[in-house]
Amino acid sequence: MTIDLRSDTVTQPSAAMRAAMAAAPVGDDVYGDDPTVNRLQEVAAERFGFEAGLFAPSGTQTNLIALMTHCARGDEYLVGQEAHTYKYEGGGAAVLGSIQPQPIVNQPDGSILLSDIEAYIKPDDMHFPRTRVLALENTIGGRVLPQAYVQAATALARARGLATHLDGARIANAAVKGGISLRDAAAGFDTVSVCLSKGLGAPVGSVLLGPKDFIERGKRWRKMLGGGMRQAGILAAAGLYALEHNVERLADDHENAAHLAAGLAEIDVLVVTPPQTNIFYVAMPPAACAGLRATLAEKGITASIGPHTRLVTHLDVARDDVRTVVDAFKAFFKDWRA
Repeated sequence: MTIDLRSDTVTQPSAAMRAAMAAAPVGDDVYGDDPTVNRLQEVAAERFGFEAGLFAPSGTQTNLIALMTHCARGDEYLVGQEAHTYKYEGGGAAVLGSIQPQPIVNQPDGSILLSDIEAYIKPDDMHFPRTRVLALENTIGGRVLPQAYVQAATALARARGLATHLDGARIANAAVKGGISLRDAAAGFDTVSVCLSKGLGAPVGSVLLGPKDFIERGKRWRKMLGGGMRQAGILAAAGLYALEHNVERLADDHENAAHLAAGLAEIDVLVVTPPQTNIFYVAMPPAACAGLRATLAEKGITASIGPHTRLVTHLDVARDDVRTVVDAFKAFFKDWRA
């Protein structure tokens, strides 16, 4: 049995989720005929407080669909330098949408200063791209954006005539951590991308949520980007199961991350950033990384070990696994010398 701490994208569908997938009624979703896809889109929209939803293969695609629907060629979106839509999605908005990102420094808590947002909104002048969208991410690097900040940032954007988009790949983590509803976590945004294949445990898929007319326009971009699928209800059934069964249990992942971080913090040479949710970072001596990586592999533990290691808990990491990982780290560093 492998303990995989690289990401919450590595989760395996449970037997119950697989059964739901196998039993799902299906149709051709490009024609709008797949009843399970339609049901997923309706359920997600209702739970997060939107009019409509659009199922797509990935969060990268739903983010890109959102930006390409919000913006025309020559427009720009304001985004944090650490944000997934800017840093980890291959430059898709610029390459495929001719949309300019305006990256802004993220603060230690993951937010963008309101004064920076204000400063980077371009004047209405032909020399500048047209600023159209503020794109935020929650959680970002495992950090939960303060709800008061989200309200202030989206209010500022609205006052300046900007649309707002949330990369909510882990918005359910943010909601559970904050003790608020999914609807409240998404409040203030015109559109939200929700990933089903991270902590929620589905094997594939994300849902873009927004107004009906926006989602209808987004369908054209999904088709152009290759995201139109046929009997996709088999995948949508996993997403439905995830929304119905795997939201509240995210608290277990957060608790396991806290226990893992506390155990690793007992090792003198490690500097552990305490987690807010299921993701945290560990700074360690570069000279120790190769040996630690090999030692963990021998014990069936997979992690992205480096000077700044990211560790992620998820539904396939149990409390006993956490103890196993802590013991493996401690055994290695007990004998390690710089």
